[in-house]
Amino acid sequence: MQEELKNNNAEIQENNDDLYERFSFKTDKGQEPYRIDKFLMNRIEGATRNKLQQAINAGMVLVNGKEVRPNYKVKAFDEIVVYSDMDPEETEIVPEKMDLNMVYEDAHIMLVNKPPGMVVHPGSGNYSGTLLNGVAWYLKEQIPGFKEDTLPRFGMVHRIDKNTSGLLILAKTDKAMRHLAKQFFDHTIQRQYIALVWGDLKNDEGTIVAHVGRHMRMRKLFEAYPDGEHGKEAITHYKVKERFGYVTLVECILETGRTHQIRVHMKHIGHPLFNDDFYGGDKIVKGTVYAKYKQFVENCFIICPRQALHAKTLGFTHPDTGKEMFFDTELPDDMAQVIDKWRKYSSAVGSSNI
Repeated sequence: MQEELKNNNAEIQENNDDLYERFSFKTDKGQEPYRIDKFLMNRIEGATRNKLQQAINAGMVLVNGKEVRPNYKVKAFDEIVVYSDMDPEETEIVPEKMDLNMVYEDAHIMLVNKPPGMVVHPGSGNYSGTLLNGVAWYLKEQIPGFKEDTLPRFGMVHRIDKNTSGLLILAKTDKAMRHLAKQFFDHTIQRQYIALVWGDLKNDEGTIVAHVGRHMRMRKLFEAYPDGEHGKEAITHYKVKERFGYVTLVECILETGRTHQIRVHMKHIGHPLFNDDFYGGDKIVKGTVYAKYKQFVENCFIICPRQALHAKTLGFTHPDTGKEMFFDTELPDDMAQVIDKWRKYSSAVGSSNI
């Protein structure tokens, strides 16, 4: 029986900023009538019965396209889909009072504009001061008796890097969480990022297609694998918004949501993000050797001491009303100031000298 379990097919989505994984199984004609939680415990590494039952009760497990109860027994030719929020690193989230830049809120969802430098959720080395610490306090003040068992990760369904600013959506109910998780996995969420990248891109727009996965030696970094030999499929569409000679302001649209996707993809095509210390953008990549230029760039690094990347827009279907919603944010001050400095610098130097 164990050998049969190993041989069954499972599609697993990993290395995502979209925090939900999707597991897909199809039973064979000789399937024994196991309870679905027991069946899935043998299929999903690290899954516990308690977590699975929570997922089933939340409607995150579908059999032949329909929700089931925990006592459902699988049968031959069942098609089972699990939207899993099982994070390998589970950390207690201690509520902390903090100011949240709330863009929108109703009974089902809330949108927060995350500042640069804030970690999204607790983890190794960051157990306090994260966005989720603040969200936990906020929800518990709003809803007496609210706890993480009620809503895993306090409703977080996606994330952005510590030093990336911009929009995050969080769910306030199981239904909203389930609905949003499916939208992220199905790539129907609309997300536009604004990035300042090194160099003068050859084309005004384009699409980068290269798998993204962990670096083979440095596990904290991710790498582009254009031949698809490692990692997961990743697609980024970009469009030039403004050219400054040595750097370019671009709009990036994500078709997939891999960890560090924009940062990895832009490095892959030779245009790392400005001041991205992980992927080589924290040094002068393009430009001159003159001391004046070097000083100008270093001053820009001081003004924007992180990768110049902002999650500017977010579009989705409201999980309760079904209404299409779209939100836009202004660039944060550090990016806005650096972009303005480059605009003035490139104008002063003149296009003929760039």
